[in-house]
Amino acid sequence: MAAFDYDLFVIGAGSGGVRAARIAAAHGAKVAIAEEYRIGGTCVIRGCVPKKLLVYASRFASEFEEAAGFGWTLPGKPVFDWRTLIANKDREIARLESIYKANLERAGVTVLKTRATLDGPHEIRLDSENRVVTAAHILIATGGTVNLDPALPGMQHAITSNEAFHLDRLPKSIVVCGGGYIAVEFASIFHGLGVDTTLIYRGEKILRGFDEDMRDGLTEALTRHGVKVITGTVLTAIETQPAGLQLALESGASIKTDQVMFAIGRSPNTAGLGLEKAGVLTGTKGQIGVDAFSKTNVAHIYAVGDVTDRVNLTPIAIREGHAFADTVFGNKPAKVDHTMIPTAVFTSPEIGTVGLSEASARAGGQPIDIYKANFRPMKSTLSGATDRMIMKLVVDQATQKVLGVHVLGPDAGEIIQMAAIALKLGATKADFDATVALHPSAAEELVTMREKWIPPV
Repeated sequence: MAAFDYDLFVIGAGSGGVRAARIAAAHGAKVAIAEEYRIGGTCVIRGCVPKKLLVYASRFASEFEEAAGFGWTLPGKPVFDWRTLIANKDREIARLESIYKANLERAGVTVLKTRATLDGPHEIRLDSENRVVTAAHILIATGGTVNLDPALPGMQHAITSNEAFHLDRLPKSIVVCGGGYIAVEFASIFHGLGVDTTLIYRGEKILRGFDEDMRDGLTEALTRHGVKVITGTVLTAIETQPAGLQLALESGASIKTDQVMFAIGRSPNTAGLGLEKAGVLTGTKGQIGVDAFSKTNVAHIYAVGDVTDRVNLTPIAIREGHAFADTVFGNKPAKVDHTMIPTAVFTSPEIGTVGLSEASARAGGQPIDIYKANFRPMKSTLSGATDRMIMKLVVDQATQKVLGVHVLGPDAGEIIQMAAIALKLGATKADFDATVALHPSAAEELVTMREKWIPPV
């Protein structure tokens, strides 16, 4: 390794790259990491962390309304200031970025603020410094990038989640295009902040891949709150007018709006990285193909996180980065288990889910039992809120092993994290039944459901 400038060079200082760099350095490797934007990557800088802060902000309006049922009288109508929220959010993100940078430097990692690309099998070009360095091992952790529709007339007038975090003002109305995590979360955020919100998705239902009861339940809740959910169509043009934007839909309808946001998915961020110069192969979507140890087809080049398009979640990128460093530099070969991963959709109400959906379990061919609970949360009895909580267990009929847990309602993400431990340990329905309920709580329904759900004939 002495013939190279570094034992490891990491391209991309997001969650996965930072973890890999720190752990490799702790194992004694000489490590450098390059980032062209900001240390922390999408999740910390313009993804899940700032998004969750906006989610918190969007929920206060309903909290103020519900407070009256508990005897609280507000002295006047609450006033929201978008610029204050964004300034406070920016301050927190800057604090987190400084912590990420300090942790890297404390670990002995050389941090380079530049775009880095491959210039050969072991060569990395640092664009802003116009020089080439070498490394025995290279890790690509460049994450994903937002998808756009360049063929759509007027696409230049749309924003993405990247720009949504930095808007100068809160729009009076917005149309969000997409039906995945990001689209439904931002639709919920904007609506909660008082924006007239429309969600447009080309598919029949939002949140493809989630359990049907969660998809239907969230759609009903969003609609009941006032979000206009339009499915089965897409935009065909965006035109500017003196009063805002005019959107043409494939269905023939048109919508006037103040702002339009595209959240139609993300793709692996591999364009222009110079992968071909190092002989690294990519798939049809630009994703880097890797084995169970995150190794590419080139023996000394690895990739972790969204750029591999395996499971595109921050905690997975972190685990993959840690496992890579342990494998290559710690003499502790480690694979990441990509099954039984909990996840949440931070809408209002939110979804928490782990394991198989009912449809996925049935597609597997084994007979299953379904248990459901649909009830009004205790807080709503005084607040007057109309939302309902939905909980669901998917159980293998033969073994009684719980295959999936799905929750729609307040604190669903917090609940599902604990349920994920049980599923990871292989809990059965009898294990759930034998667990004493925590009363009064919503989560107790997970251990008190006794009657199997019988589908209507």
